[in-house]
Amino acid sequence: MPVIRFITVRLLQAILVTLAVTLFVAFAIRLTGDPVVMMTSESSNVTEDDLNRIREALGLNQPFLVQYYEFIKSLVTGDLGNSFFRGPVRDLVAVAMPATLLLAAASMLVSIVISIPLGIYSAIHKGGFSDQVIRVLSLVGLSFPNFWLGIMLVLLFSITFPIFPASGYSGLSSLVLPAVTIGIILTATNVRLVRTTMLEILSAQYVMVARAKGLSERKVIYKHALRNGAIALVTFMGLQFGNLIGGLVVVELVFNWPGMGTLSVEAIAQRDYPLLQATVSILAIMIVGVNLAVDLIYGLIDPRIRVA
Repeated sequence: MPVIRFITVRLLQAILVTLAVTLFVAFAIRLTGDPVVMMTSESSNVTEDDLNRIREALGLNQPFLVQYYEFIKSLVTGDLGNSFFRGPVRDLVAVAMPATLLLAAASMLVSIVISIPLGIYSAIHKGGFSDQVIRVLSLVGLSFPNFWLGIMLVLLFSITFPIFPASGYSGLSSLVLPAVTIGIILTATNVRLVRTTMLEILSAQYVMVARAKGLSERKVIYKHALRNGAIALVTFMGLQFGNLIGGLVVVELVFNWPGMGTLSVEAIAQRDYPLLQATVSILAIMIVGVNLAVDLIYGLIDPRIRVA
């Protein structure tokens, strides 16, 4: 069946992309240096034989492809091995993953809630004062580095006006500043996309026909125009998820958020191969999975894609 074939092809592509990413990461992190040397750097009486025994115990004396195969096998089975410094990787990921997913979902929600109404309003009032203001603000938002915006929000809403916690996770109030930081950056792009998409659709013939039939402007915009523009919006937001994950890494560091980004940076600093491979691979799988889901959602939004 075409649907099954479509899903199968997309799954195979997702698997190949994930394998390519994990292979590159596994190779790249081994260029950063020997973690055994780093672990024993404070010991002055460590011999080369001691280093070799530690490498053998950690499996670092095996050929690279053997190490990679063992990692993939453990990834598939859900047993992510042990960190060089912090115990089972699976336990560390189990703590960090919910925090990252919560922050990602909250950031996307902030962006969607702000960008879609503003983009539609800007398109409806094309050329007006409000349209110009929205376009300027979106351009300003694109110019903000996420780490700078995060620091400014901390200075304003945690120090000058102590409303929200400055760092860490101590409840939903801790989620506000990091989610708003990422959400504003995403909104700046999404507003322009929504505006451009709606301008194109509102000038289409079927929209003029709907208006000629006497349908209310609200129904024309939200039932006809926005639904037909949803494919472009879903596509872009799905692709934007990769940028969202990249932004999370920086913002998690700024706010000391206990998520996958912070865990990855700590693993890089310690040259913790198992932990870094696991965190980056899981983030890659998340990005690939979201893009796969976007492909499948197309058919739900537009029946013509299912027929094709």
